[in-house]
Amino acid sequence: MRMSLVTDCLGFMSIEEMADTAVSLGYETLEFACGNWSKAPHVDLDNLLESSIQREKFVSALESRGLSIEVLNCSGNQLAPNEEGREHQIVVEKTFRLAELLGVKAINMMSGLPGGGPGDTTPNWITTSWPPINNEILDWQWNEIALPYWEKAVKQAKEHGIEKIALENHGSQLVYNPETLFKLRNHIGEMVGMNFDPSHLFWMGGNPILSLRKLGSAIYHVHAKDVRIEKGFVDTDGVLDTKTIDRFADRSWNYVALGHGHDTSWWKEFFSVLSMVGYDGPVSLEMEDLTMDPLTALKKSTNVFKEALPKDFD
Repeated sequence: MRMSLVTDCLGFMSIEEMADTAVSLGYETLEFACGNWSKAPHVDLDNLLESSIQREKFVSALESRGLSIEVLNCSGNQLAPNEEGREHQIVVEKTFRLAELLGVKAINMMSGLPGGGPGDTTPNWITTSWPPINNEILDWQWNEIALPYWEKAVKQAKEHGIEKIALENHGSQLVYNPETLFKLRNHIGEMVGMNFDPSHLFWMGGNPILSLRKLGSAIYHVHAKDVRIEKGFVDTDGVLDTKTIDRFADRSWNYVALGHGHDTSWWKEFFSVLSMVGYDGPVSLEMEDLTMDPLTALKKSTNVFKEALPKDFD
């Protein structure tokens, strides 16, 4: 498995300083966000699309340090029934184009979330079968919006030389667990797989290690990110929490540095089982712990990451 880094956590650094930091910590490849829900701190999407000189400068800053681009990420909600959705789709299409220009064969995205019907202007995440209208909404979202969209998106991605699209199992998306991934994959085909992020399954009450066994070869990318279920809050209010993540002192669960939610032994088992199911691709550390300085959190996470990966770093 390759140690990769989602560079957003070092967004306060220039691309050169970020790359130097990544190398010093032992990272081999980098995952770059291109926009939408990320501020894309290290990618000027339009500039890179328009200028071969800027692309050469971008790639050179990495290659001169022994790094490479693992994947481009354009996570957002391109299925939103409003202007945001249209803007996010533009970024998706530009990311596909940039991937072709850079020779990148893999894209990380979200599956998207439509409204609840033809007249809606906001997304609608259905999580229960009751009241009965929920089933009608869900059928409409999948059959009228999601499946037709992904048929076109896969075709478009292939035209740009993209070989894999990995969808993150995030809440408030149509694909948020193995079952929903296979629902899409069975219709669209093997171009689509999972960008498996165990942190989301933690807060939704699942078992990420068991999910690895169910996903198997459908795992195309992995995000290493931890969650801590907060004692006291979750016992009284459950895991469904709408407080923003900056209110970490009041939430039922929080994104935390590796080892601060689940200890190193858990991560060792996770990566061991990941290897057992045949995965030998990139694992990108995604650091979103707001309880400490980002560089401190990155260093602490990296220590756990190296200890847990079935790899010799000597």
